[in-house]
This record gives sequence, structure tokens and C-alpha cells, in this order.
Amino acid sequence: MTTRAETAAHTRQALLATASALLDQGGPEAVTLREVGSGAGVSRSAAYRHFVGKDELLAALAAEAWAVVADGLEVIASDPDLSPEDAVRTAMHALSDLGLDRPHLYRLMFATPAGAPAIPAAARAQNGLMSLVSRIVGADAARHHAALLFATTHGLTDLDTHGHLPPDKWRADRHTLIDLAVSSLPHGDSVIGPDNHDRNPDV
Repeated sequence: MTTRAETAAHTRQALLATASALLDQGGPEAVTLREVGSGAGVSRSAAYRHFVGKDELLAALAAEAWAVVADGLEVIASDPDLSPEDAVRTAMHALSDLGLDRPHLYRLMFATPAGAPAIPAAARAQNGLMSLVSRIVGADAARHHAALLFATTHGLTDLDTHGHLPPDKWRADRHTLIDLAVSSLPHGDSVIGPDNHDRNPDV
């Protein structure tokens, strides 16, 4: 026998799935509680029982997307066949591909308004990236290099999404440039960063 909690969880997932499809088709403007409720086969009032309003629904979609990214990073991290560089490269390609395949969702993931509650799954994804990068540069420098790589990948993805990264001009596509950024990461004791200048007496 299905419990009330199970029914509620099923309804919530149906609402999120419908909202996700509407987002892909027409962006945030296409996502309304009325349309989401109708597409999920529930009443508008039922949709409001799960989400106070559109902003909360969109925030839930963003959180769900970050959870998928964070889970993917954990899978990559546990793959014994991937070298540290290949693991980071795979992670960055996956994030960038998400941006090109689902641009509305990708923008939503990075559109958290100032002052809004932090998304725990986003922090988990960022920590997962730092962990992967630390295998290359070491723990002391991982935070700065992961942030730089994250920003580089995001910038390349945004440029490509808007048609500002033509391969014929740059003689490289975003994947090639992401690979270049990963290959540029320093290794271990050669790392000189904001937290460890003392490793090199000449600095």
C-alpha cells in the first residue's frame, strides 16, 4: 500500500520532471505553476503544496542539477582507470557539455540571487572538484587552481553557448581549450600559490 509520504514524493518528482522539460523548451519564462501542475497531471493547488512559488521551483531544479553534477564527480573520483588529469578533464568536459546541451538549466544553476540560501549540492560539487584537482597540484594549492579551472571552464562554455568561440578563429574548440587548461595545472612540489610561496626560496 502506498503511503501518503510516498505519494507526495512521487508528485514532487513529477512536478520537477515537468518543470525541467518546460525549462529546456522555453527557459524560465515557460515554467509556471499552472503549466507544471497541468503537465504533471495534478491541480494547480497541488503544485503549490509542494512549492510556494515559481522561484522555489526553479531553485529546486537548480539544486537537483547540482546534485547530479556532484554525484557524477564522485563516480569519476572512484574510477581507478582514470589518471588524475583524465579525471579532472572528464569532469570539466561533463560540466561544459551540460552547458551546451541544456543551456537554460545551466544558466539557472549559476543564477542564485545574492542573499539566497546556498545550495548544498553546489558546495559538494565544488568540493569534489577541489578533491580531484588536489591529486595533481597537492592539497595546499587545490582551492585556488580548482577555482581557476572552474572559472575557465564556465567562461569557455558561456562563450561557446553564445557563439563567441568559433574554432576557425581560435583553431580550437572548448574541449581542446579545457584540455589545455588541465594540462597547464602544476604538479605537486612545483606548485607556487598564494598559500605556499615559502616552498620556493626565490619567491
